[in-house]
This record gives sequence, C-alpha cells and structure tokens, in this order.
Amino acid sequence: MSSVKVIKASPFSLKISEIAPDKSISHRCAMFAMLAEGTSEITNFLRAEDTLNSLNIVKNLGATVEDDGVTIKISSNGIKESSEILDCGNSGTGMRLFCGLLSSANGHFVLTGDEYLRRRPMKRVTAPLRDIGAKLDGRNDGDLAPLSIRGASLKAFNYESKIASAQVKSAMILAALRADGECSYSEPELSRDHTERMLKGMGAEIEADGLVTKIKPMKKLLSPLKIRVPSDPSSAFFFAIAAAITPNSDVVLEGVTLNPTRIEAFKALERMGALITYEITENKYEPIGNIHVKHAPLKAITVEHNISWLIDELPALSIAFACADGVSVVKNAEELRVKESDRISTVVNALRACAIEVDEVHDGYSVKGGELREAVIDSHGDHRIAMSFIIAGLKCGMSVDDIDCINTSFPNFFELLQKITKVEFK
Repeated sequence: MSSVKVIKASPFSLKISEIAPDKSISHRCAMFAMLAEGTSEITNFLRAEDTLNSLNIVKNLGATVEDDGVTIKISSNGIKESSEILDCGNSGTGMRLFCGLLSSANGHFVLTGDEYLRRRPMKRVTAPLRDIGAKLDGRNDGDLAPLSIRGASLKAFNYESKIASAQVKSAMILAALRADGECSYSEPELSRDHTERMLKGMGAEIEADGLVTKIKPMKKLLSPLKIRVPSDPSSAFFFAIAAAITPNSDVVLEGVTLNPTRIEAFKALERMGALITYEITENKYEPIGNIHVKHAPLKAITVEHNISWLIDELPALSIAFACADGVSVVKNAEELRVKESDRISTVVNALRACAIEVDEVHDGYSVKGGELREAVIDSHGDHRIAMSFIIAGLKCGMSVDDIDCINTSFPNFFELLQKITKVEFK
C-alpha cells in the first residue's frame, strides 16, 4: 500500500492542458470500433489502467490495434471468440458495456475484474439483457463477476429503467443494435449520453426524445471513428475544486468535453458561488472547450436533481461543501453506495476524520461547512476518494493511504498537483 502527504497550498494561477483524456469516451472508442467497417483512428486515448484493459480486451476479441504513441488505429472483422479471460480490471463501465456488446456475438466469453469490481452489482445489466434472450450468468445468479456470456439472438424490447444509469443504457443500446427489431429505452432522468452521440455520429439509427431513446438494428457496419478524445471533466473537476477552495486562485482547464450531461458538477460549484466561465472551441461528436474557475466565497447548496450527471464528482464536490458557509445536502444518490467503494460511507467517515460535521442517510448525506483539519484518510481502493481528499489537503494538509488506484483514471494527477503544492510519497 502506498500513501502520500500533501502540503497546504499557497494561492495559484494555472492553465492546464494535460488533464487526463476522458475515460468514458476512451472506453467507448475501443468498443465501438468493433462495430465499424474500416479503421478507427483515435488520438488522445486515455492510457490508464481501466481503458488500457478495454483496449486489451478488444485485441483479444480479434481486433487489430496499432499504437504509435499518438494515434491508436483499431480495425475489426467482427467479434471473435477469445481463449482468454477478459479482464476489465477496476472498470464497471468496461464490464457492463462489454455485456451489451458481447450478448449477441458468436461465441463464449468470460468477463472478470479486480477484487473491487468483483464485488460490484451487475444484475442491473444482466437481468434486462437476459429478459431479451441474452445468455448471461455469474455468481449470485448473475449479479457478481466473473460473468459468463454465450452469444445469442436478442429480441426487440421496450425497456423502462428504474435507475438513471449511462452504463445500463449503453449496454442496452449496444444489444439493440443487433436485436430483431426496433427497440426503445426509457429512464427516470436523463443519464450521460456519450453512447448515443458517438454511435449516431458513426451512422447508427438512434433518436433520443427526452427520456426515451429509440434504436434501430444495424443494417450494415458503422462508419469508423475519427476522434480526438477530449479531456475528462470528472478528472478536471479535482482542479476546479482546488481553485475554488484556495483563496486568490484560478485555473483554466483546456480541451474538456462540455457535454451538458458531464458538467453538472461545475454547475453545482457555480451555484455555490465559484466564478466559472465556459468557452466552446469545437463541436463534432461532443462540444469541447475550456473551463475557467476562480475562487470566491462558497455557500451551501442542496444537490438532488440530475444526480446521474455528477455521481462521479460528488466526493470532490463534498470537499467544497466542507469549505462552504452553511449545510449542504445530497439526496437521491443511493447509487454512490455501489461504486468502487460505498462512497456515501467513505466520504462521510473521511470528512468526520477531518473534523467536519456530517449526517448520513440511506441515499445521501449533509455536510456542515467548517474548518478542515489534517487527517490520515484510507481511500478504500477508490480513485475518486483518494484524489478528493488529496485536494482537501490543499486547504489544511492531508495524508492519504492506498493511492495506487489513481492510476486507473488519472495517471498524471500528481504531476499536475505538484504545480500547486509539494507532495511527499511514502
């Protein structure tokens, strides 16, 4: 187990163009290239453990992958049965989306992951896929990996999801592309929509109307991707929080996707009082541009809507809550309990260790702003918990244990952090 001690920061002003490429889009680039005719060309692919695992799985499924260090080229002649166990590492996105992609493929496939992923619930994907004819099984009646998939013919569906989940929606869309008729997917609130945008850009017949997405089966292979992966707003958000809680500081985060379903956390931080502006510089598959964040006094807010749009950023946003005036409240966020860790409990316990008053409920928590104090925090193998409390250390100093997990999503996090303050590795 490795750990780090972070030193309290002085005021800073930075432009950062090296934010980690978007993890969600990188996963999808690797997978969606398997549905295309010709060679997909991807630049700025995230070279982190989770996404490299997806790239390796694609290779094991028969794709030709060329990587010159700048551009990754992926060519596929269809999904081939692999003799290898397909290892998703720590990625719930990888495992759940591959379930949808492979459910109609010709062959038998086994998906597994690390000890944390093997504890995460998969029935939210396996159950609806089974209902349309997929042959999926795993531990605890298909709820826990390793998962076994034997490709099958899939029925058209009209599925109403009880949860707003981009992973469930994406798995079902991928299944729908090879179903025996037009499919419909509805959700209680709009979840992130990278899958719809990217597949539509490749020529898939997908139409979103409010909370309902309609998908027609592919008549032919899709057009190959030609994409530069934008910077990940979930990763960028750690440095937005850094500027927001450090007096007389500001940061410009360059080349970030400005997809409305991905910047809700920035909008929440704006509501708290941080000074934030957005500039769109390009718009192909996604709007992309720059986000400028300036420190200002923060006030408490309630977060209860569009939770699926900021579920990954809530641990970092909680650091802003701890520095705000008043009591901030998070509701409707029970999904946090089935992430890389139970993020409600880990956030609550870590904030309490930092002398912040927190109340926990089943679907969220409330945070009374106060004075963060230095503590020793266990990340529980969760990269977002680790990075959130490292950023908290900019306010008061902090030690965080079990930091290797950061490599799953943001390999150059510490390189950028050291532009702001000193860190000591143990």
